[in-house]
Amino acid sequence: MATADMPPVRTAVDWSAAIWSGIMAGLVFMALEMMLVPLLQGGSPWGPPRMIAAIGMGKGVLPPPATFDPVILMVTMLIHLPLSIVYGLILALIIQRLSMGMAIAAGAVFGLVLYLVNFYGFTAVFPWFAMARGGLSIFVHIMFGVVAALAYKGLQRRKMVPVMP
Repeated sequence: MATADMPPVRTAVDWSAAIWSGIMAGLVFMALEMMLVPLLQGGSPWGPPRMIAAIGMGKGVLPPPATFDPVILMVTMLIHLPLSIVYGLILALIIQRLSMGMAIAAGAVFGLVLYLVNFYGFTAVFPWFAMARGGLSIFVHIMFGVVAALAYKGLQRRKMVPVMP
């Protein structure tokens, strides 16, 4: 609240919390993908990392064989984690002043939007993502948003900064 001698203030984004929330949500996303693909679809846990690595390495790394390869996993994380951080930063801007409940709901919607962008927008450039469209991918993207929101709100330090006139 502003008074005559105090300028109005707003809550600033906690950039550190935003970065860490993206990293945590990205790791949870990858773990869920690698666990649920074999459990629910009978595929290899190494299929999703290969799809991400193919963004940087080309479609020649796509399965088969969907086996473990340390170089492919490293490339996957070099692509996936920076993207997760960027998405965590964007989500932090959206939820910084929301309550926990509203932040979680916004995170879920954000995850759904990420799914639509990734699986319907980016397929023009990376067509192999079209084959992974469906309920499992929708679920893990929504979980990314929820985990990122929970992590951000849990890590967020309230910083008040003056509003410029």
